[in-house]
Amino acid sequence: MGDGWRALRRRILTPDVSETSLDKRGFHKKSPQAQELLETVGEKFLLGYAHAVEARTPAQCEEWLGRIPEQFRGFAYEGAGMGYAMLDGLPFGGRRHIEDFVAGPGGTQQHYIILVGVGWAMARLPRFAWPKAERFDPLLRWLVLDGYGFHQAYFKTEKYVRQQYQERDFPWPSRQYRGYSLRAMDQGIGRALWFICGTDVDLVTKTIAGFDPSRHGDLYAGVGLASTYACGVDEAELTELARRAGKHRGQLAQGSAFAADARVRAGLLIPQTEVATRAICGLPAERAAAITQEVRPAEVVDGELPAFEAWRQRIAGEVLTHGGVNK
Repeated sequence: MGDGWRALRRRILTPDVSETSLDKRGFHKKSPQAQELLETVGEKFLLGYAHAVEARTPAQCEEWLGRIPEQFRGFAYEGAGMGYAMLDGLPFGGRRHIEDFVAGPGGTQQHYIILVGVGWAMARLPRFAWPKAERFDPLLRWLVLDGYGFHQAYFKTEKYVRQQYQERDFPWPSRQYRGYSLRAMDQGIGRALWFICGTDVDLVTKTIAGFDPSRHGDLYAGVGLASTYACGVDEAELTELARRAGKHRGQLAQGSAFAADARVRAGLLIPQTEVATRAICGLPAERAAAITQEVRPAEVVDGELPAFEAWRQRIAGEVLTHGGVNK
């Protein structure tokens, strides 16, 4: 495939950057600084997507992604994950783009983020083109549904946030865990709330309060991840977020620790991450990240709930204990 065709494919497949404008989406604008941050995240996500659908090889894509500033590079990898998953879902496009991308050095470091990007693609592909769950790590594949939930909340805000819609009998990764699939989506919806509410802690927590209480914990986990990875607030606001999480402080901290681990393992740690984990987890970012790996199961054994959920619960408990935070 020639470079001219790849450039054309990029133009055809890549959404317009205006789709990430807070004005276009009707999202809350807390301040010009917060708006600029969130719109830059969207811009770099789409840039990563565009790189994936244009690059000749995953190595070339990674070379291009490496030029993006560290603060936003992870979002570009997420976009690239979506781009490669879209190519996998298209007719005659091949079916191993994601595997080849994850196998590269950057893909290994950004594995979590890439899987989230796959979920974005699933939200735009017909179900018959969805990737088989068996293609993904059995522990981490739930992150695909985090991405799916984020996409639906971000682009269908009225339905998924204001009307609090939930999918029925969701078939992925299996019907056995269709109830937990909704919980994994809620983690993504919570992450999207950080963007929808413009990083406004007061609005985020009030929005969560409007959902059924059974959903609050997973929504707070998503907020914890977004507030630590994307940032956009100061220490006082993060401290207030942790206070308002109340009995869901553990889930908030689990999401924060996940975000810290994603940045640490990719070599993209920034000062704002440190501020966030100290406020939410009571721990330095590298220590919060380390806990996620210390309690990671050596063998994935799903029970009544997936091993992923057992892992999340262990992270929450350990972070609260080591961070000196009372539940």
